[in-house]
Amino acid sequence: MSSIAEDKLLESNLMGYLKGKSGYLPCQLIEQVHRQGMIHSQEPIYASQIQPVSLDLRLGPKAYRIQCSFLPENELVATKLKEFTLYDFDITEGGILEKNAIYLIPLMEELSLPSALYGLANPKSSTGRLDMFTRVIVDRGNRFDEIPRGYSGKLYLEIISRSFPVKVHAGLSLNQLRVSHVSSQTLDKKKLMIKYKKNPILFDRNGMIIPVDEVKVESGVYVSVDVAGDQPESIIAYKAKANSTVLDLSKVKYYKADDFWEPIHRPKKNRLILEPESFYIMMSKERVCIWPDWLAEMVAYEPNSGELRTHYAGFFDSGFGWNGTDELMNQGTRAVMEVRPHDVPFMVEDGQTFCRLKFEKVVERPKKVYGLALNSNYHSQGLALSKYFDPDC
Repeated sequence: MSSIAEDKLLESNLMGYLKGKSGYLPCQLIEQVHRQGMIHSQEPIYASQIQPVSLDLRLGPKAYRIQCSFLPENELVATKLKEFTLYDFDITEGGILEKNAIYLIPLMEELSLPSALYGLANPKSSTGRLDMFTRVIVDRGNRFDEIPRGYSGKLYLEIISRSFPVKVHAGLSLNQLRVSHVSSQTLDKKKLMIKYKKNPILFDRNGMIIPVDEVKVESGVYVSVDVAGDQPESIIAYKAKANSTVLDLSKVKYYKADDFWEPIHRPKKNRLILEPESFYIMMSKERVCIWPDWLAEMVAYEPNSGELRTHYAGFFDSGFGWNGTDELMNQGTRAVMEVRPHDVPFMVEDGQTFCRLKFEKVVERPKKVYGLALNSNYHSQGLALSKYFDPDC
C-alpha cells in the first residue's frame, strides 16, 4: 500500500474514532492529527510543542511591520500584506519589535483540516504576562483566533507589545492552537455544579474546598481578586514600568524584575486604584484546580462590569493546579491575571468578583497533563511574573 493510501486510511480511522464525540482534542489525538499531515511544517514539529490540549505554534523567519490591524475577509492575507506593509525584516537570528507597533509574522505551522475539525488560538501565559497582545488570522478569515472548519492554508500571528520592546526570533512560541471536533461543549450550570460537587474547582488559601453553594456559578465559575495578600507587606500586584530596555525572549529566568516592574504592596484598606492604560499582574484570591478531563478558559471581563480588560492569555490546560491525586483537599494553584484598565481609573477591592472560568469538554483524558512532569512554568505559582524574569532577583 502506498504511503498516500496509508495516510488516507489513518485519517479515515481517526475521524471514525472521533465520530459521535465532541470537544477539544487531547495531546495523543493532536499527535495523530500531526502525523496525518493535518498540521504540518517545513521544519520538524517537536514533541515538546504538544501540550495536554494544545500545540505551541512557532514564529517563521520573516516579520512584517504593518500600518494597521486587519481581517482578510474574502482575500488572502498575502494580498492584504502588499497593501499594508511598511517594511519587512528577517528574524532568523532575532529582530526587535518596538512597543505599540503592529507586526504580522507568518507561523511555521500550516493546516489541512478535515471538515469536522476547527481550531482556536490564544496567547501563551508567558506572552500574556508581558502585555503582548497576539492573535491569529488566516486566509479569508473574518474573526481573530478562529480557524474555520476544514481550513487549509497558512497561519499568521499579529503581535503588539504594549509595555516593553521585545526581541523575538524564528522558532519562538508566543501562542498555541487548540483543535476541536464538531463543536466544543461548554458545561452549563447544572452539569458544572454536578461536576463541582465531585471534583471541586475552587479552594481557599489553606487548601480547603470552597463549597459549590458558596460559589457563583453562571455560565462558568466566578473568581475574585486578591488585594490583601497573606502578610502585611505582601506584594499583591506588579505594574509595568513605562520605560525599559529590550526584553530578549530567548533568555529565560534572566532579567531582574525591578528593571521592568513596580511591585505594589498590600494597601491599607485592601483596595487598589488601577491607573488607565497601565498594565498590572494580579492574582486570584482562590486556588483553582482544573481536573485532567476538563479544559478551562478565563473569559474576558464583561464590559458592563467596568472599564477593565483582564487576561490576554486565559487558557488553562488540563491539570492546571491539580496535585496528581484524587484527594479533594490541598488542590489548586492561584490564577494570575493580566489586567489593563481603560479610559478611567478603576478601583478593585479584595475579594471582588473579577473574572469567569468557562469549562469545556475534552474528547478524552490527555495522556499527559499540566504540571511538574512537563516542567510547566506556572504549576505551583504565586504571583508569578513571566518566565523571562529571575524569581530570585
